[in-house]
Amino acid sequence: MYINIFLYLISCFFVMFTHSAMLLNVYLHGNYESITKVIILASAVLVLDVTWFIVIKLFRQRSFVIDFLLILILNMSVIFQSCFSGGVNLSVKHYITCMVSLACSKGAFVLCRNHKWLQMQKKYFYIGIGILMLVILTLTGSESMWIAIGSITIQPSEFIKPLFVLACATSVAEQQNKKQIACFHVVYENFALYGLTLLICLLQWWCHDLGSLPTFVGIFAVGFFTRICYPKAKFSKTTLIKAGVILLIAGIIALKFAPEYVQARLHTDIWNDRSGNGWQQSHALIAIADGGWFGKGAGYGNLHEVFAYEHDIVFATISEEWGLVFAVMVILLIIILVAIPLINPPCSYYHATMSAGVCAYFIMQMSLNIFGSCNLIPFTGVTIPFISAGGSSMMASGLMAGMLMASQSPEIKNPPVRRSTQ
Repeated sequence: MYINIFLYLISCFFVMFTHSAMLLNVYLHGNYESITKVIILASAVLVLDVTWFIVIKLFRQRSFVIDFLLILILNMSVIFQSCFSGGVNLSVKHYITCMVSLACSKGAFVLCRNHKWLQMQKKYFYIGIGILMLVILTLTGSESMWIAIGSITIQPSEFIKPLFVLACATSVAEQQNKKQIACFHVVYENFALYGLTLLICLLQWWCHDLGSLPTFVGIFAVGFFTRICYPKAKFSKTTLIKAGVILLIAGIIALKFAPEYVQARLHTDIWNDRSGNGWQQSHALIAIADGGWFGKGAGYGNLHEVFAYEHDIVFATISEEWGLVFAVMVILLIIILVAIPLINPPCSYYHATMSAGVCAYFIMQMSLNIFGSCNLIPFTGVTIPFISAGGSSMMASGLMAGMLMASQSPEIKNPPVRRSTQ
């Protein structure tokens, strides 16, 4: 017991020390007009730290590692976003979305702890995705993914991602429930998932949001392999190779017949088209170079003059002000967060496949953003989870962080035993 208390206090100290060191850096080297702005930022960050430390103790968990990593990353993003606009000033909107993301994580934690209950709710995941797709088709306008309510914009497709992860998650029992059709043994649920994936891909294509399509494909691919490779499954390596070849061919065909705007990004020379398709990427690369290893200083960056600096090219914005070393360190923290299920494997196969889907989401989103900003792949415009600004994305990321928490502290309830009345 005393060891657990000691480790808990050490974790609290580490998180607050990290944030305090960053805030001290802002105070000593930041660009601000009044010390009051730094004090407000520091107070907001440290108050949220302490509040979270108290809140998480209200929940029964076997491990709080993900909780500590989550608050560490989120408050780092608050400090980043508060220095991006050419000076130090608390980003109230991002601060609020971080609090909402934390609340979502605990909500998902409570709902996803019992894998037996989750498996019984699977039809509602499909229904929820169907409702969100209808909302996108009817309320977002022609070929769009956004709903505008005054000054607030919502992206319903972000909420499809956690539901899609849950739909892709499977248990050994489900995969052993095979039905015979002609000479084949099939699982009906797998065909439902394939059909759902196809509908999502068509929706993304119709809405011209192909930047998010690799994320859905990544989640599906992980779900597909966890379904056909469940323990003791008799699935030949030849079939796996064939499945991989089919996916590769499908990807090549998709690139071949991609829309004109996608083709333009695939073949753009950003340095010869700096005022067109290469605008963001060229400025992002210049900003990374200007920042060097240790950055120009908080609030001294110029990338805030480029569109979507706070979400689509946020990696470059951090690199410019804080340096490439710090930007890479933040990405490594997110990778550690999603790698926790590999260090401490979940107790149920459902939680394991759910965690694998969440990991696919985080890794794919980060890769698309970072590699796109660095011109290693075509620019997609997706966010880095927890770091980029954006309410819908932050809420979806919080929900999936809660799924990881649930996989580390599962609640396994056995069916009630019926007593004989005789």
